[in-house]
Parts: sequence; structure tokens; C-alpha cells
Amino acid sequence: MDILDGLTTEFISICVRDPRLVRDDFWHTHIDYEIYVHTNSMCFRKKNSIVRRRYSEFVWLRHCLEQNALILQLPKLPPWNPFISLRNKDQVSHRMQGLQEFLEYVLHAPLLLSDSRLHLFLQSDLNIRRMERCARGKTRYTVAEAIQRTSSSGYVSRLEEKSSSCDSDYESSSSSGVGLSVDTPLRGSPLLFFESSNRVPELCSCLSQSKNPYSSS
Repeated sequence: MDILDGLTTEFISICVRDPRLVRDDFWHTHIDYEIYVHTNSMCFRKKNSIVRRRYSEFVWLRHCLEQNALILQLPKLPPWNPFISLRNKDQVSHRMQGLQEFLEYVLHAPLLLSDSRLHLFLQSDLNIRRMERCARGKTRYTVAEAIQRTSSSGYVSRLEEKSSSCDSDYESSSSSGVGLSVDTPLRGSPLLFFESSNRVPELCSCLSQSKNPYSSS
């Protein structure tokens, strides 16, 4: 009997997709993107996860990883464009492709997989301030707890936690949710988004060819 028969090849699949326009207030909006992770790697707390992140959060993540792994030359993010619009599909597709290529590089670098901020970015719905505090052990909840408490649809989780916006970082770790502090900016409702048929197929090509369990059969 071949001893390799019972072994499973480790894989990490990442996909940046589904751009949405989110209203911050009456005058300001931003675009965020869904990040889908599917993996069997022991490095990850969850084997399947979905969160939403905006461009500025990618900038923060790159800075963190760059400071933590000086020997690596991280790829650049797509350039910041204050005039990007969902109506310009070429602009949005180019940005999503650049964001996905950045994450693919990161996930191929074992040195970077040990950074807890990367895991919080990919599998929790904490904002930047809370990710930083959690990674430094400044919250009552651990990195693993923050990830475990994030629902499979992180964006929905954020909206459902509006009622707990007055909770502090130091809430009990036995609470059912991570909670949001009064100075945590809440994201608004999505205004516009691409229909599934308009998504660029190549942007959802992952590091492996594993079937997406969230897609319809």
C-alpha cells in the first residue's frame, strides 16, 4: 500500500470579488470587496471564511507585513485612485486583480503566515484599531476568539452588531460577539454592486482549483 494514499495536499484558495459601494455619511462613500478563503491548512482557524475589506485596510496590512518581514520584497498594491467608480468596470477589475495578486503572494510566503494580523484581516470583521489591539493582546478576546466569532458573512455580522456599538474592548470573553466601541466607524449599507454575471472570472481563480462551497451547485 502506498503510504501517500492517505495524505491530503495542503492548499489555500483566496478570491477577491463582489465590489460594493458603501455610504459612510451623506457626502462620503467607499468601495469594499469580499475576500473568500477556502483552505485545509492548519495555519488557519477557519477552513472557509468570508469578510469584506476596503482598500485602506489592504494598505494597513501591507505596512504591517512589511515591518514584520523586512527580508521579503512585498508586491505593491494597485495605486490609490480617489475617483474610482463601480461604473468603470475596467478600473474596478484592475484593482481587484491587484489586490488578489498581493494576497496570493502573501499566502505563498510561510514567514508571513505567522503574523496574527494577517489572519485577523482575512478571517475576522474587526476594524484596523481592533485588529492592532487584539494582535498585541490588548483585548479580552484572543485572535482565535475574534476569528471564531465572525460569521461566515462578516459584512452581515457588522450590521447586526449596531446595537452593541457602545461596548468596550474589554467586554467579557464569554460574550456572544466581539462588540464595537463607540469610536468604531460603522459601515453603511451597500448601494451598488456588480451582479454575479458581471464578475471577471479570472479574478476568482484561486491558488487551487477546489470547488467553492458557497457557490450554487
